[in-house]
Amino acid sequence: MNDSNYIDKNKIISRQGGALAGSLIIPGDKSISHRALILASLSIGETEITGLLEGEDVLRTADALRGLGVIITKESDAKWKVNGVGIGGLSNSEGVIELGNSGTSARLLTGVLAGYGFQSILTGDSSLIARPMDRVINPLRQMGAMFHSNSEKLPLTIIGSDNLMPLNYELPVASAQVKSAILLAGLHAPGETTIIEPKITRDHTERMLKHFGADIQLEDKKIGRLIKVKGQPDLKPSPIIIPSDPSSAAFPTVAATLVSESEVIMPRVCINPTRMGFYTTLSEMGASIKWINKRTEAGEPIADLIVKSSLLNGTEVPADRAPLMIDEYPVLAVAAACAKGKTIFKGIGELRHKESDRVSAIADGLKKSGVRVEESEEELIIYGDHMPPEGGNKIFVSLDHRIAMSFLVLGLVSKQPISIDDGRSIETSFPNFVGLMRSIGANIVTDK
Repeated sequence: MNDSNYIDKNKIISRQGGALAGSLIIPGDKSISHRALILASLSIGETEITGLLEGEDVLRTADALRGLGVIITKESDAKWKVNGVGIGGLSNSEGVIELGNSGTSARLLTGVLAGYGFQSILTGDSSLIARPMDRVINPLRQMGAMFHSNSEKLPLTIIGSDNLMPLNYELPVASAQVKSAILLAGLHAPGETTIIEPKITRDHTERMLKHFGADIQLEDKKIGRLIKVKGQPDLKPSPIIIPSDPSSAAFPTVAATLVSESEVIMPRVCINPTRMGFYTTLSEMGASIKWINKRTEAGEPIADLIVKSSLLNGTEVPADRAPLMIDEYPVLAVAAACAKGKTIFKGIGELRHKESDRVSAIADGLKKSGVRVEESEEELIIYGDHMPPEGGNKIFVSLDHRIAMSFLVLGLVSKQPISIDDGRSIETSFPNFVGLMRSIGANIVTDK
């Protein structure tokens, strides 16, 4: 197949239409789905997972675990079964483990494989192999694993150890993925592994470790959050229902906020406090966001989300909120572009190390759409005037799914249509995004 033709077929165009209305079933949470597969694989016995996100990133994790000897089967559209092999029960993969665009898979599996006395090789696509792995590699080296790579990026050769040492480690930068990699490695080490995170980050790994019976303790201190896990447990299989992903729900949330006379309902959205930074900020800007029917499933708080259109005002987003909304900045920037006044994002340097340099990708895309933007290493300033941006441009998404979806949302309100060059990356986290958005009235089409 001619690659240029393939890309042309995946160009997607978004333009103004009518109000958005209806109910949307948002796919399962990506972060929780990865962790459910991994911890179910490390438990002893069969775990049933309902609502697993069937996006490319999560399926890469499933394929990697199958290659390591775990039996993972899809029972129906909603249910998967994992036959866990226990801590230390994985087998050596026969070939290179290909992870596509999934940074979560790369970091979490590096933590898992650090505790096995065989060699594994991880690689990925052109975007993933450009992303740094040093913050994961460094603490795992201290535990006894060895690594070989070019500039501490993928392709990465892992030579794990059957005799990992427990670790006391203070994270230099708050990162849920680095924290999780150390905790997963700590399951293999006798004794207690301790982590101090300077700012609270996503705690799905900690919640799910408890769900599977691990001995894990959390304590908030002046220096940050203290997390302790005891190694070499027998994890017990336990059924999991994956809630809808709040990061994915952010896109229709902003769309419904910006498109006049809209009202959209999204049931069973995860409302974990470590994921609520975006919703807190958008509410502060004036959005009509309501959570109803709050409850807890498999250790995660969930609720039904109702969003109505409203006018927004600019705001200042403090740096300490960044770990609680790291994936939502691109679509929040779209909201800021349509708000009244100046919006400032502080402390967002970590965004430069995602699927793309998201700070520059946001700034460049907004400028091309007619929005005034100022960018520095750790800060982004967006000037909105309560009017739809001009639009009329094409966004080159560089394999970044969140940039792709964010600018499709902007196209729903811009004066002229906005197109993205390649929609394939959206499958990473939000399969059928276009179809679901169209079901509530969004004017988004694939250019054939």
